[in-house]
Amino acid sequence: MEPDRLARYDRRVPRYTSYPTAPHLHPGVGADACGRWLEELPDGPLSLYLHIPFCDTLCWFCGCHTKIVRRYAPVAGYLETLESEIELVARRIGAGRRVRHIHFGGGSPTILEPADLCRLGDGLRRWFEVEADAEIAVEIDPRGLDRARILALAAIGVNRASLGVQDVNPEVQRAVNRVQPFETTARVASWLRDAGIEALNVDLMYGLPHQTVADVERTAGAALRLDPDRLALFGYAHVPWLKRHQRLIDEAALPGAVERWRQFQTAHRRLEAAGYRPIGLDHFARPGDPLARALADGRLRRNFQGYTADPAPVLLGFGASAIGSLPQGYVQNAVPVRAWGEAIRAGRLATVRGLELDDEDRLRRAVIERLMCDLEVDLEAVGRRFGVDAGHFMPELDALAGLAADRIVVIGAGGRIRVPDEARPLVRVVAAVFDQYLDAAGAARHARAV
Repeated sequence: MEPDRLARYDRRVPRYTSYPTAPHLHPGVGADACGRWLEELPDGPLSLYLHIPFCDTLCWFCGCHTKIVRRYAPVAGYLETLESEIELVARRIGAGRRVRHIHFGGGSPTILEPADLCRLGDGLRRWFEVEADAEIAVEIDPRGLDRARILALAAIGVNRASLGVQDVNPEVQRAVNRVQPFETTARVASWLRDAGIEALNVDLMYGLPHQTVADVERTAGAALRLDPDRLALFGYAHVPWLKRHQRLIDEAALPGAVERWRQFQTAHRRLEAAGYRPIGLDHFARPGDPLARALADGRLRRNFQGYTADPAPVLLGFGASAIGSLPQGYVQNAVPVRAWGEAIRAGRLATVRGLELDDEDRLRRAVIERLMCDLEVDLEAVGRRFGVDAGHFMPELDALAGLAADRIVVIGAGGRIRVPDEARPLVRVVAAVFDQYLDAAGAARHARAV
């Protein structure tokens, strides 16, 4: 893409893992509202997210809520409180509710010792009915991971693992404080498969300091040698005013928009040539993978963990900073571990922010989700589902005219809009046109589009 077009559209826009997005959650929705919403949940399958906010080293690129620990005692104490939260929520909604999907995120969930991983898995099954074919996924930092922890993961039913790789160039790794020899990653991948955890994801990044197109291509090639089912290709979001540790990164070493675009396109071509199907903004999957099948069937979803084939209408978040998605809206736990723990130990839900959805939110969420998943949406068809007429989105169609002139979006008859494949990295810019909450003041919280 031409540099002038990139300059025009390299804006700060949300990643749209939800709509409205997390910065718009507010303290007007707290523990009391969350409790009512939980008690009103209809029957049906659930998804669970468990946040383990600890790491033993700090990756300077990280945008997650995590703490660096040198001792295990804080982790053990956190687990005890997490078990109390699981019980507290389960009693609100009724024990034995069916669960279709469990995701352990962080931080580094595998910082938990083997016995504690088993303890956590057993605790979930004590309060929930985990379906036999449920997907149970875990995010893994391969550094320091041992066979005992992998066997514990297998014992609690984990069947999908995401391996953080980012880049294989040692210079890039040193520049973000994540030195990880590829041999370490390959060994962990082999151990996972030996233990029966065969569905592997690999997470890559572009836009890192000192990273070049050649680095990204070499990293993609190395990742392919792991024979993963899925790959994610995330653009590094440099927001040091939000994540102070990112100030340790040399901004002068960061690639510009044109270089970032070339890095993305290089990796995209390499992965697609290897037989992986592009999924939404930044994922790739084998044709037979559930993500690829969901895309083909129009069932692909997007939630706080990214792209998913999980159809469950309810996501319960456990742990400090965890966000839940309920039919009534979104709820988020206190971010500081201490504040979250004090609430739970006092027998209270730890919800401190949230947002109640109205009909317009749900309508626009449906439009944005289809754009983010399918790179296209039929506005008239979505409107009919929500009882609005064809003129409802006329202001947005007018606002898309400039994007259409620059071939970022194609506007068809009947309110059909499509993002061409070559403009895939800019799909967030198109989605932002339908975002009624986005303004210049809030834009600083988001990553650049390219």
